[in-house]
Amino acid sequence: MLKATLRSFLAHKGRLALSALAVLLSVAFVAGSLIFSDTVSRTFDRLFASTAADVTVSPKEDLRSPVPGGTVQTVPAALRDRVAKVPGVASVHADVSVQNIVVVDSRNKSVGPTTGAPTIATSWYVTDRSPVELTSGHAPRGAGEALLDADTASKKHVRVGDTLTVQAQPGTFRVRVVGIATFTTTNPGAALVFLDPAVAGRQLLGSADRATAISVDAAPGVDDKVLKSRVATAVGPGRYDLKTAGEQAKSAAANLGGFLDVIKYVMLGFAGIAVLVGIFLIVNTFSMLIAQRTRELGLLRALGADRRQVRRSVLLEALLLGAVGSTLGLAAGIGLAFGLIRLMSAFGMNLKATEMVIGWGTPVAAYAVGVGVTFVAAYLPARRAATVSPMAALSDAEIAGIDKPLTARAIAGGVIGVAGAAALAGCVASDKAGTAASLLGLGVVLTLIATVVAGPLLVRPVIRVLGAAFPALFGSVGRMSQRNALRNPRRTGATAAALMVGLALVGGMSVASASMSASFDRQIDRTLGADYVVQSQNFTPFTKEVTRAVEGTPGVGLVVAQRLTPLALRLPDGKRVETAAAGYGPHLDQVAHLTYTQGGTAAALADGNLAMDAGFAKDHRVKVGSVLPVEFPGGRRAALTVGALTNLDTGEGFGTQGGVFLGLGTLEKYAPGGQDSSLYVNASPGTDASELRGALDTYLKPFPQVQVRDQADYKKLVHDQIAVLLYLVYALLGLAIVIAVLGVVNTLALSVVERTREIGLLRAIGLSRRQLRRMIRLESVVIAVFGAVLGLALGLVWGVCGQQVLALRGLKELAVPWGTIVAVVIGAAVVGVVAALLPALRASRMNVLAAIAHE
Repeated sequence: MLKATLRSFLAHKGRLALSALAVLLSVAFVAGSLIFSDTVSRTFDRLFASTAADVTVSPKEDLRSPVPGGTVQTVPAALRDRVAKVPGVASVHADVSVQNIVVVDSRNKSVGPTTGAPTIATSWYVTDRSPVELTSGHAPRGAGEALLDADTASKKHVRVGDTLTVQAQPGTFRVRVVGIATFTTTNPGAALVFLDPAVAGRQLLGSADRATAISVDAAPGVDDKVLKSRVATAVGPGRYDLKTAGEQAKSAAANLGGFLDVIKYVMLGFAGIAVLVGIFLIVNTFSMLIAQRTRELGLLRALGADRRQVRRSVLLEALLLGAVGSTLGLAAGIGLAFGLIRLMSAFGMNLKATEMVIGWGTPVAAYAVGVGVTFVAAYLPARRAATVSPMAALSDAEIAGIDKPLTARAIAGGVIGVAGAAALAGCVASDKAGTAASLLGLGVVLTLIATVVAGPLLVRPVIRVLGAAFPALFGSVGRMSQRNALRNPRRTGATAAALMVGLALVGGMSVASASMSASFDRQIDRTLGADYVVQSQNFTPFTKEVTRAVEGTPGVGLVVAQRLTPLALRLPDGKRVETAAAGYGPHLDQVAHLTYTQGGTAAALADGNLAMDAGFAKDHRVKVGSVLPVEFPGGRRAALTVGALTNLDTGEGFGTQGGVFLGLGTLEKYAPGGQDSSLYVNASPGTDASELRGALDTYLKPFPQVQVRDQADYKKLVHDQIAVLLYLVYALLGLAIVIAVLGVVNTLALSVVERTREIGLLRAIGLSRRQLRRMIRLESVVIAVFGAVLGLALGLVWGVCGQQVLALRGLKELAVPWGTIVAVVIGAAVVGVVAALLPALRASRMNVLAAIAHE
């Protein structure tokens, strides 16, 4: 049996190649994502471990900031002198390092990265742990001199002697580049500007008496933990955050983990789609191969092979296929990881491909996915093969079960479908966003399974409708193509299911994204009353100079500033909620149209008051007049009164939980030193808004980090952000289509082999090669369109239910992108034509007599 199995595997290696490709793609994404994330993690672990001081004293942070407020938390620089006296300290430095800056060149072009990485200004001093070394020029001496990192200097064409303008929170100042510093470790993609330590505190923090951290190096033989304990005693227990080098590296790695998780989960999403679609391809391939080997299996049974041996023989072929596909997939995964590393280098994160990490878990996961998926997918065809009796096989009867009634599928699919429909109905009826989202996820899974299980039941009624015009348009060729698709509902259903999965995902996400866009458009139309909004490109806070430039622009009538801050609320129901609040200047009503259930803007912005979303308030038993304990950054605490409740279009108003906002006066009192994040601008009476746009652009030229947007620009910005998610879905669709095309090609190719004698007879009675190719193409098109119709129908249901979840977050508009739906159906037909090219060409080249004599 082993010899027979190996011979059979090698005899059908061409037919199994496409299935192996599906396994390869699945494994490649799994292996590539693991190798890439492990490489980045290991690289940055080394970076953080090699550059962290033995002990670091930093400000105590009690709030996790969901939004940038522009405030820099500091420690007294005098701590340096106190820590220097601690036994076991070899050296100590007062660090000044900020990210709330913008650096521009002499042409008012930003010198910072465009990839979202920060621009960091820091004090210059050299230790064994420095991540950079001075490679040209000299160290900065006093005010007006700075170093720039070599990568930024190269990309932005900055040379020694050039003048840069640094826009910092205390004020704008100019520096001359007197040297270039080159990274000795991995460049994380940031732009670094180094200043003389003697002036860094004053220029970046507004005071030479402040620092952002105290870095301590231990004397030889002194343990980090022992030194940390001694330093804690010297600076006062509990007043500051103290971390050893290991703890600092671990904390930095944890902060990086969110970025890595996004990449890892995106790639694992690709792997999941590849696995799911690949299963249909493998099931179909093995089902057809076994059907074609009916006589071979019958002979084995007649020669004494029992059912278990036949089943094991088929499963062994599947394991061999999985092993080959996994090996090739692991190699492809290494290539994919290499490509990602090079791509990250293009974005400024200079990883070294020579330091690629392939942990033991990567090949284990690769082979577990590849072999496991193939084994599971082939199990059902293997069981079918084992149920064939020797006499039935020797008489060349088809595999048992192919013509069996679909009663079991109907029952199973119906039960699962009813459960899925009930979950989706519960999602629509729920008034809790969390519950609705959970029911949506359950409903999506169950309805997908139900559609796959019951898909063959839908083949005959749906394909009769889709192919109804074929006989009239293409005559007997069209009629035969339709009947070929109807011949084996199980095979047609499994082939179409591969395409259905990807299109269902696209249909659902397209409805959700279109609904989000429509809802945001409606919200912007209803709430934004300003002529223009001035914001940073990446929504980071900007300096006071920007505000002054806007206020000084001719034609500006009213400017209302928005400033963000993290805070924590202690609510009447006992919960502590960390969120973010927006602070606004007076006259908010003139630039925003807010609706209130109680109170108004005057009460909301009054000194010592705040406002919040009415739905959030109801959930936590908050009323107008409630006094809430509030924690601000830096440990400041206040008791603020709820002055108003809003009826915001989004349950998480301003993008944060609770929709909390308050007056700028109150915010400045408890969170001083923040920076504005938005300016809402109205033209003065008699000034045309279009003329004001030009004036604002002119006056803001020295500040390339900010942009002037009107309502149309704001909508486009929101649409572009939503489109990023949609592009990811389209990429997933592309992968699903690639594998689905392989499935259709495989099915048609095996079907051509299976129908060799039939094709020969058709050719003998006058069917031309051209007609034969057309017949196979039409068969492929109707199968592909059948999959598209099922997928889009399912996706539309998911999308409508998903919009109900979004409605609980205030995004209440339902929009169906019919243009996308029609384009997808047309695209499915094109996919069918493409998939049929090779099988149709092969069929048309068959020798007629040899085909008739084929057994």
